[in-house]
Amino acid sequence: MLMHLLSTLYQVFLPISLPVVGGILLRRFRGLDTKPLATLSLYILTPSIVFNTLLHAEISWQDVSSTVTFSLLTLVALWLIAVVVSRILHLNPQEKAGLTLIATFTNSVNYGLPLVFLAFGQLGLDKASVYVIGQMVIVNTVGVFFAARSHFSARQAFASIFRLPAVYATVIAVLLRLSEMTLPASLDQGFAMLAAAYSPVALVVLGAQMINVGSRNNETAAARPSQRAFWAGMTIRLAAAPLLSWLLLTLIGVKGNLFDVLLILTSMPTAVNAVILAEQFGAAPRLVSRCILWTTLSSMLVLPVLILWLQ
Repeated sequence: MLMHLLSTLYQVFLPISLPVVGGILLRRFRGLDTKPLATLSLYILTPSIVFNTLLHAEISWQDVSSTVTFSLLTLVALWLIAVVVSRILHLNPQEKAGLTLIATFTNSVNYGLPLVFLAFGQLGLDKASVYVIGQMVIVNTVGVFFAARSHFSARQAFASIFRLPAVYATVIAVLLRLSEMTLPASLDQGFAMLAAAYSPVALVVLGAQMINVGSRNNETAAARPSQRAFWAGMTIRLAAAPLLSWLLLTLIGVKGNLFDVLLILTSMPTAVNAVILAEQFGAAPRLVSRCILWTTLSSMLVLPVLILWLQ
């Protein structure tokens, strides 16, 4: 058991940790500005990996429908858990909104995709693509609603979908597959090269963002959010979310590699982008940033055990 766990850490988490540590060091000692890298990732690398993966993915329409059903059920269930826990703990409206972001949005893009690829190979990446695209859309629509409440504009949230290049990449890839058209080999190779650059760049950005979150926590230590809200967020994201996901996947009959991939993706730490929404709309940003940092660090222990159990 111990040897298998060490093997998982060595084969999966050591490769991931190298670019993450690189991002941390570059941010700490060279003042790395993540904005250009984040822009590169959002507008070029993410649509490239989505397009390339969907174009060649070994995924059925049954996989797609199961993934969409699971994503919606998980979103609603975690939202309900966050609402109930907030009422039980008598959290204020800002902490309630922050807890909802912590519970519902996972770092499935920057962290999840590289992890799934290393743990389950190209087939796992194929299965993950639909879920990740759905998460991008949900964060930019439902995420705004969760964070904003009274500031929410349905029109603005809907319009934000069309600012995501990955959405257009998805549509084009699906149309090409339905029409059974193929790209010229040289063009296909170009997209493959861009897709291959996604994981290291995304993980460097993740490392730099983690140290930003850590710095924010240190700066505001005197005004920390309530311990009840913090531990509620940690418990929901690290314990309740994996257990709930396992139950829902079992109930809707998902099996095999898709089961493993979806369970891992919904067990990811809180998405770094959640703190951006929290800061923009006053949804307890200190609570959200603290949970992002500690769920990410804790995931280095939780996820290897989960992967080992699945294998």
